[in-house]
Amino acid sequence: MVRTFIIAMTTVAALFSTAAFTQQPRQGTEFIPDFSGVWGHPYWPGFEPPSSGPGPVVNLSRRNGVSDNYQWVGDYTNPILKPQAAEIVKKHGEVSLDGLAYAAPSTHCWPSGVPHIFFQIGVQILQQRDKITFLYLRDHEFRQVRLNQAHPSRVTPSWYGDSVGYYEGATLVIDTVGVKTNRPLAMLDFYGTPYSQALHVVERYRLIDYEAAKEGLERNAKENKQIPNTSFDFDPNYKLKYKYMQLSFTVEDQGVFTMSWSSTVTYARPLGEWEEQVCAKSTLNTHGFSSGKEATFPTAVNPDF
Repeated sequence: MVRTFIIAMTTVAALFSTAAFTQQPRQGTEFIPDFSGVWGHPYWPGFEPPSSGPGPVVNLSRRNGVSDNYQWVGDYTNPILKPQAAEIVKKHGEVSLDGLAYAAPSTHCWPSGVPHIFFQIGVQILQQRDKITFLYLRDHEFRQVRLNQAHPSRVTPSWYGDSVGYYEGATLVIDTVGVKTNRPLAMLDFYGTPYSQALHVVERYRLIDYEAAKEGLERNAKENKQIPNTSFDFDPNYKLKYKYMQLSFTVEDQGVFTMSWSSTVTYARPLGEWEEQVCAKSTLNTHGFSSGKEATFPTAVNPDF
């Protein structure tokens, strides 16, 4: 069953990346960039500090100079945080310092939401004329972006929000609102940073060469730990033109933040193949989280279709 699924998804990706939408004319001599295919960013927690200006909450716990992936202690003194949000981040960090893993989407098999989903080390992009689909490595999470449309007058909150996009020259711009707040484990990063109904995320994707990617890769290496031995490893010194894809995103939420902040994620074509990673409910990961409390995994009595 798993093998059939992987083959089917690979076939779909190949169709979209080669025939469906490769460098289609837009207006005059303009061409829409081809973002299709598999991209990798094998680092945790993933968000790169911006080159300047306010940035995301980062890890106060360090190991070998970079973020310690065994302790998630968010910097609650970051000036982007309002007092109530800072207190939430601080409490999550205290749990981690006590040697426990606090409840988070990644430990309880819940959807990550936006922008938390950007921590995923692998993403596959299916590019069509009217929409773009993002397939994320972990747990078959995916989101869809409608192109050249407006948000509805009344947005129905959903796991990943309502996302609409358009091309601005060679840049894909995605605007997201309406990320569900009345859900378990609602947070926008590994540190428990909260968000409100006012959350607004703008993503900008562009294809760049090695020289343009180098600065982002260096900022990333100073903050995030590389995950070893993954199929999403890439050669950071490979200098083929348009080898890299960079996501720059801006987050604003007047209910949580004192100001808007930004971050980047720099992707490259991975050396390995797309793999399947499933977050499964098991004896191992139903205990030990949230100060020893039982994990609350998604369940359903009836199908949602």
